[in-house]
Amino acid sequence: MSKVAVAVIGAGAIGRAHVETIRRSPLCALAAIAEPAASGKDYAEQQGVPWYADPADLLDRVKPDAAIIATPNTTHREVALACIARNIPSIVEKPIASTVEDAAAIAEASERSGVPILVGHHRRHNPIIKKARAILGEGALGRLTSASVLYTFYKPPEYFELAWRRQPGGGPILINLIHEIDLIRHLCGEIATVQAVASNAIRGFEVEDTAAVLLRLVGGALVTLSLSDTAAAPWSWDLASGESPNYPPQPFSVQTHFLSGTEGALTLPTLEHWNYNGTKSWFAPISREAVAFDRGDPYMEQLHHLCRVVRREEAPLITAADGMQTLRATLAVHKAAQTGQMVALA
Repeated sequence: MSKVAVAVIGAGAIGRAHVETIRRSPLCALAAIAEPAASGKDYAEQQGVPWYADPADLLDRVKPDAAIIATPNTTHREVALACIARNIPSIVEKPIASTVEDAAAIAEASERSGVPILVGHHRRHNPIIKKARAILGEGALGRLTSASVLYTFYKPPEYFELAWRRQPGGGPILINLIHEIDLIRHLCGEIATVQAVASNAIRGFEVEDTAAVLLRLVGGALVTLSLSDTAAAPWSWDLASGESPNYPPQPFSVQTHFLSGTEGALTLPTLEHWNYNGTKSWFAPISREAVAFDRGDPYMEQLHHLCRVVRREEAPLITAADGMQTLRATLAVHKAAQTGQMVALA
């Protein structure tokens, strides 16, 4: 079977990470790169593939089997619609767009045309998350009562040399917390209401550096999320899960996600399952089982999923419409923090 020809649109840090993943994949091949900056042309030459400044020119001339869109968020709508118009299935990096209106336009065009648009919430492809979803689906936790998520880590000063990272929209809510919002939706169910408080007290930038979030799910469970990108702490999925080589191995295993139900509990990323073997009571002994799982590269899994979607072997794990709901909920965190009001989503 011939390899799937994948074009990468946007050759910034995320786009280049996708290029490296494509290079390691046995299922696909890099077809071309689109990037308006001069550095993009040099990079494409290094990769030995055609370069285009304009994504539309690439799509028209190269006619790839699939595309990965890793351009600035405000351009996602234009580029995704261009792919849809040419019948090219694509992954749009998260967030799917900068506004719910743009996300809706992408979702509607994808559904109307039948051209799949996937969203780059790569954690859904992690074997740990797949196993956790299976455990929850089997009812091992009973009815979910609550969940707590810690997302605390430290971004060094040089990270903020780019001005947009110090301005509204460039903070950890939209850049980082969106992953947790998507994961909660994927594992625990849809979000009914959002409450939040945000602070910029540590760095003093326009953008937040810390936030506390309370979600009420449609099923009634409550979720708390503690977020800070100025905390010298190990409690974040990125550091604890080991899914990315960009972060050093941690000296000790730590938990970042705590899911509790009427019949048991589950912690992530180590997949420890807690439950009572006999009488359920805080006076009775509780048992702990370390659930076995195979580690894997979620970025590679995501890429291979795209290849199977192109070949019509699988349906998209996360559609444009699904990604739109994650964006909607994440923007609701911003709104709740700004207004001090509860935001209803369902």
